Amino acid sequence: MSEPIQDQLRRIKDEIADSFDEELELQMEEDRLDELVAEGMSEPAEATIDRRIYFRELFRLQHELVRLQDWVQYKKLKVVILFEGRDSAGKGGAIKRVTQRLNPRVARVVALPAPTEREKNQWYFQRYVPHLPTAGELVMFDRSWYNRAGVERVMGFCTPDEVEGFFRDVPEFERMLVRSGIILLKYWFSITDDEQEFRFKMRIHDPLKQWKLSPMDLESRIHWEEYTKAKEEMLQRTHIPEAPWWVVHAVDKKKARLNMITHLLGQIPYENVPKEPIVLPDRVRNEDYIRHPVPPEMHVPEIY
Repeated sequence: MSEPIQDQLRRIKDEIADSFDEELELQMEEDRLDELVAEGMSEPAEATIDRRIYFRELFRLQHELVRLQDWVQYKKLKVVILFEGRDSAGKGGAIKRVTQRLNPRVARVVALPAPTEREKNQWYFQRYVPHLPTAGELVMFDRSWYNRAGVERVMGFCTPDEVEGFFRDVPEFERMLVRSGIILLKYWFSITDDEQEFRFKMRIHDPLKQWKLSPMDLESRIHWEEYTKAKEEMLQRTHIPEAPWWVVHAVDKKKARLNMITHLLGQIPYENVPKEPIVLPDRVRNEDYIRHPVPPEMHVPEIY
């Protein structure tokens, strides 16, 4: 027996609200960090975009991302997006907002750990190649082959000759990707010295965020100027017409996300995908079907 129309509408409204709550939960988590400022650790950045405007625009842009995803699948496009930037620059938060409403079978995130001993002795780009998209996929790299131009170079994990070899090879590697039909987008999330210090202090004082601070992250504070020089040379030597760099001003995380997603949507022309109407078939009911009860010991206790 079907539900009354009012009950159906209520349930639909609850479902929509629940989907919005995913973003609200993420935002509440970030707001906790701002509250810690009251303890006198530091001063926060200037007031950000109005929350109502932020959520309205974010949900609108996420709707467009779903349309883009459908187009990528429909046209069998191959898309690679690189997210680079200093530690705590907001790459992970931006990636979460991009993927939040997308199909993980179409849009996936690659965040590779430190290379194994075997990988260290392979062709440098080899461990990234298996993660490249096939037709109809969108792949986001949370850090990428540009590790060599940044952390590996600054922390001495590679030789000057290997760095120079990287700068010689990476433009050709990326041109090969583009010639193969891959759409390659490269974003650098840019923050100031003061902002990184502020965000690191927030993580130090928040037990839910401390896992984000690795010894390498802390070490990076010492080498701020070296990272700056490395970043400047990287952008200068790998900004090519086939795969240019796009710099996202990321001191204000909310604005950075909206700006980055808006820019991304403008880089890949897309249209509405023709779709057949979806009709939910009636459930087949058999006279001999008996639904057996689940044993009580198998139920999760209903504490809430």
